[in-house]
Amino acid sequence: PEAKVNVLPITTDNEHNLRTKYEARNDKELPVLTRWFPAELVGADLPSAKYLDLILYSREQINKENASMGKAGREGETAPWGIVSIKAQDVDHELPMTPITAMRNALVHGGIQLLERSRYCILERYFQKVSYSFT
Repeated sequence: PEAKVNVLPITTDNEHNLRTKYEARNDKELPVLTRWFPAELVGADLPSAKYLDLILYSREQINKENASMGKAGREGETAPWGIVSIKAQDVDHELPMTPITAMRNALVHGGIQLLERSRYCILERYFQKVSYSFT
């Protein structure tokens, strides 16, 4: 099966399909407002991906993330890196992370002061024009 791109430009033709909801990834996180296109409404518009972007975290970072969520690490896990995300996309470079991901990462790394305003504004401008599609 083909991997489908899960980011679509927001246009006047599809913006009525956008949905929003407060959502937390797990019970340790506070819910944040998210925005997406329901896949059942835009699935036919999703092109096949030309690239897969693998997001890797070091073992140290995975352990830090797990600790911040109150999760125990896997017993005996020794791999130096782990895949935390696979993003299907149509460009040969990394797409911007969502603004909330940037904020969460800054908090895990020691505080919101680590989030550079100029870099955050780049993310915000990108996500003013596109949104994810989820099933």
